[in-house]
Amino acid sequence: MSRRGLLAGSVGAALVVAVIGAVVALGVNSSAPHSQAPAASVPDGPVAAFYGDSFTLGTGAGDPSKRWSTRISAERGWSEYNPSVNGLGFVNNRDVFGDGDLPALIIEQDPDIVFITMGLNDNFSYDFAADEIEAQITSDLERISSALPDARFIVVEPFWYARERPESVDVIIGWVRSAAGKIGADYIAGASRWIEGEEEWMALDGLHPNDEGYAEMTRRMDGELQKLGL
Repeated sequence: MSRRGLLAGSVGAALVVAVIGAVVALGVNSSAPHSQAPAASVPDGPVAAFYGDSFTLGTGAGDPSKRWSTRISAERGWSEYNPSVNGLGFVNNRDVFGDGDLPALIIEQDPDIVFITMGLNDNFSYDFAADEIEAQITSDLERISSALPDARFIVVEPFWYARERPESVDVIIGWVRSAAGKIGADYIAGASRWIEGEEEWMALDGLHPNDEGYAEMTRRMDGELQKLGL
């Protein structure tokens, strides 16, 4: 079965229609990394790399400086490397597995800190690719951690956004948490609830955070990182 496939129906017909419309409008039709959105560069600062989707790329923000990854990096003096891709999942909207994919780009940077914030988009492939998703989560995390033995890994519970919460959300969260434990990563729980169903924190497309939404994600992420001593 194709790794791209069609969006699954588990999140409801109305939500699927909305997602398809947003994908077309945003041109989200490739899993290959495109040009990296502008990021803060801190000379001699620790390099923090982000393996994520649109919620980490900052889609919906008025400016890339408003996204949570750039804000927490700037606050901590980190040099941010953020090649995140709209619509990307461990399996969803992904054609490349190996050389040239996001894990490969992150490994090439030899970062000091690696954030993994993936899994939201795999809910749209869950009905026909559940086994692939579970296996790929473990494969990606083990591959990156093996290649970067000195890096600190922060695995974040996959984000979610809508009031409708399909059963797949919690299943995928469990897989991500289990894989994080296998590589000894720090794990941030609860992130799927941070802006879930909060319409005032969503951009006009109804799919991505707006500046206020990213501010809330920054606040919550900052608090969790402080608990981890970062």
